[in-house]
Amino acid sequence: MLTSASRKAGALGAGAALSAVLLTLTTVPAHAAGSADTPPDLTALSGVLSTALDQNAPGAMARIDDDGAVYRLSKGVADKTAGRALSTEDRFRVGSVTKSFSAVALLQLVDEGRVDLDASVNDYLPGLLPDDRITVRHVLSHRSGLYDYTNDMFAQTVPGFEAVRNKVFTLQELVDLSLERPLNGEPGGPYRYSNTNFVVVGMLIEKVSGRSLAVEYRDRIIRPLGLRDTVYVHPGTRIPGRHTKGYLPDDDPAAPTVDATRQTASWAQSAGAMISSTRDLNTFFSGLFEGRLLTAESLKQMQQWTPVNSTQGYGLGLRRRDLSCGVSVYGHTGTMQGYYTYSFTTKDGKRSLTAMANTSNNGPVLGTMARTLEAAFCGEQAAPAATKRIAEPRHEDIAPNTTLR
Repeated sequence: MLTSASRKAGALGAGAALSAVLLTLTTVPAHAAGSADTPPDLTALSGVLSTALDQNAPGAMARIDDDGAVYRLSKGVADKTAGRALSTEDRFRVGSVTKSFSAVALLQLVDEGRVDLDASVNDYLPGLLPDDRITVRHVLSHRSGLYDYTNDMFAQTVPGFEAVRNKVFTLQELVDLSLERPLNGEPGGPYRYSNTNFVVVGMLIEKVSGRSLAVEYRDRIIRPLGLRDTVYVHPGTRIPGRHTKGYLPDDDPAAPTVDATRQTASWAQSAGAMISSTRDLNTFFSGLFEGRLLTAESLKQMQQWTPVNSTQGYGLGLRRRDLSCGVSVYGHTGTMQGYYTYSFTTKDGKRSLTAMANTSNNGPVLGTMARTLEAAFCGEQAAPAATKRIAEPRHEDIAPNTTLR
């Protein structure tokens, strides 16, 4: 049994900021976190973060909240110019983890009897979509068939980003960009990830509630959970307070990397514009699965899974990942220019992980950061291949039709 303590261990890495590791551990009696019966493997987790740095991430970090125990690891830099070390206290852009916040806000309106999951979106937003068969459930589960406008917007990564960095869109304008293309599937068909779906979710939240997204997120999620680092500043371009900068590589490896920290994120909004921290995201997903945000029925609906592949499912704004040790975890991935995020929890919400690397457009790092889940939830029971495999090209949540180099 572990004794109550708080300590910093520098043995995992010392010296220059680029190779520094900070590990803070607050321990409590050993327990089983949902199905995660073994302790996190901090050595393996540290190795994953080191690999991300080897693959050209400026920094990488992870925080595990384990039913009272807190593990914090960080490596590399938050600011390449200043050389400031990355910290798990930093805010960052969480990208598509925003989708889980948007889903919760809309499902609370379902709980209030103001939205029907199986009603047509056009019942609430008349004439918005070209097919009345597209339901609220379809957009929440990426089964609407709506084309993802980011495939065209970011066909060229850096030029596409610079074209919209300071631009302000309405939600309607983003939907209009999608509707310039035909539906790419039948409503209610297989899973096909599209940011357009959660732009529509944002429109539903604002139309039914009569309030802005920022106010809805604040009053429905941020304040009730006491999230001190989570903000929705659209269309502001700055991340308030202490934060890590995000670095975006060009498609041409010889071209310079771009500091993508400041942007309106207006191209994403309810699909990806939230700012948060490792602590707050762990609190959010733990709170969700502890029943602090939704009724039992809505949480059950959120977990009606559509297959993504052999080890993943998608519910209503929620991902499920089945790990090598037989544990399933629940949360979301996030990509924003300069940031990769993985944020997941166990079924009972007792063990949560958020991991972030301050890069994007980098397939190897995206694949590597997925291995933080194995270290955090499987511990030493993780299959060797799951903790050591070399990442293959992957697809981001931005422009999902594009295969990363």
